Parts: sequence; structure tokens; C-alpha cells
Amino acid sequence: MKNLNYQLKQLCQNNRDGSYSTQHNRERILTLAADQLHALGYRGLDARSLKPKHVEALVKHWQVGDISIGTQKNRMSALRWWAQKVDRQNVIARSNDFYGIPERSFVTNVSKAKDLNSEALGRIKDDYVRLSLMLQQAFGLRREEAIKIQPHYADRGDHLLLKDSWTKGGKARSIPIRTDSQRKILNRASRLAGGGSLIPPARNYVQQLRVYERHTSNAGLSKLHGLRHAYAQNRYVELTGWQCPATGGPVLKTLTHEQKISDRQVRLTISKELGHEREQITTVYLGR
Repeated sequence: MKNLNYQLKQLCQNNRDGSYSTQHNRERILTLAADQLHALGYRGLDARSLKPKHVEALVKHWQVGDISIGTQKNRMSALRWWAQKVDRQNVIARSNDFYGIPERSFVTNVSKAKDLNSEALGRIKDDYVRLSLMLQQAFGLRREEAIKIQPHYADRGDHLLLKDSWTKGGKARSIPIRTDSQRKILNRASRLAGGGSLIPPARNYVQQLRVYERHTSNAGLSKLHGLRHAYAQNRYVELTGWQCPATGGPVLKTLTHEQKISDRQVRLTISKELGHEREQITTVYLGR
């Protein structure tokens, strides 16, 4: 038996939380997770070795394998139990949405989009934070991407090119530059950053992240992941010609055959622009 498998088995046997069924399922899930980590190339681990990259690798593996949302949620619960028992809670994000797994029903058809108007942006006193927020809204970037981005490098004329070192999962991607508004925001960001990133020369990423968090909190801004939801929803309308279910548009079962084909193609496009790989993830943003 591999060391990680043995230690997780001991962890389960020494912590009898929940009903017999819960305990049995938890041990089964953690044994599977240990086997999958080994198969994915993570060898020589022990129970206290759990890191964010291991969690993300497992989730990606499940999603590529088209594992159901309910099963993914159950597996995440077991991983959080493991992390809590070895005092490693912080290696797993609190929300499953961080991994593209909704907390409740996968199909909510309720919009979580967020919009930042000029008044809201005006409450941000740091120029770098303000431009990061504007890029998040204009291009659907994640927070980390909008802070680490080097606008001059990323601007390729008709598209934005994100380096792998800026993105979640370390995968480079491109996002089309389609509107005058996007162009103006990108030009402003380039002027501010010069040849660098939207992290001022005197700060590192962690320091700028704290500045971002402080300024957005002071401005009363929260749930800014909703900017990505808004980007996805706007792109859906632009590419299909109709609203997505999350904003009151037709649900999948009411679409014609041709519309269903278009819907899937558009969702794949949006998924890639957001930095995901699977069409199913777009349900978090667009509904179904």
C-alpha cells in the first residue's frame, strides 16, 4: 500500500466523524484521490503534503472525465475533511465555484453578474487597482490575471495574450479585442504600467493583492467574480443573438436543433476565453 493511501486510511479510522455510511464513502473517496494523485505523477506524498496544486489537479482530472457535479461536490467535501484533519484548511478554496463547481444546483438560471459603473470605479483611490478592475470587467479576467498582466506585452492588436505565468492552471490564452471600450481601457493600462505589470515597481504581487483587497473593501465592492459572469453573459448575447438563461433567455430544452448547435459552439468559445476547458463550466455563468 502506498504511503499516502495508508495514512489516509489511518486518518479515517482515527476520526469517526458522521454516520457509518459517511465514514465509508469518505474513506473510499480519499483512497481514490490518493490513487489518482499517484497516477497524475504526484509520488511520495503523505497526508500533510496536500497543496493547492494537488486539489486543482484532481478537480481538472474529474472534469475532463465528465464526473457529475454532485460527485465532484462530494469529493470536495472529503478533501476538505482531509485538509482540516491535518491542519491544512487553507490549501482548499472555501467556495467550490473557485474550481468551476457551483455550491448548490448547477443550473440556477439566476444571474450573478456584477457591473462597475464610473461612480463605483471613482471610489477606488489606487490607479493600479482601478485599471485592474476595468480589465476584469472588459475582458473577463480573474483578479490575479488583472493584477499580474503586462498590458504592453498582452496587447496583440486584435487580441489580448495572457502569459501562462499570469493564469490559473498555468495555461496561456487569448481573448479577442472587439470594442472601442476595450481598446481604450487597454491603452490606459499600458500608459500606466509602461512596459511592466499592474503591480507598481515598489510592490510585489502579494502586496498589491492586499492593496486591491483593501481598496475594494473600502469602496464597498464585493463579489467581484461577478465581473466574469457579466463578461460571459454579454459575449453570449453577442455571439448567439439571444439572452442566456441566467438573464431570462430561453433554456436549452426550448431551443431548436440549430440553436442548440450554436449554443454549444458559443459556450465552448466563452469557456476558452474565460480560461476553462469544458463547455459544462459555462452553466455557472450562463445558466442552462
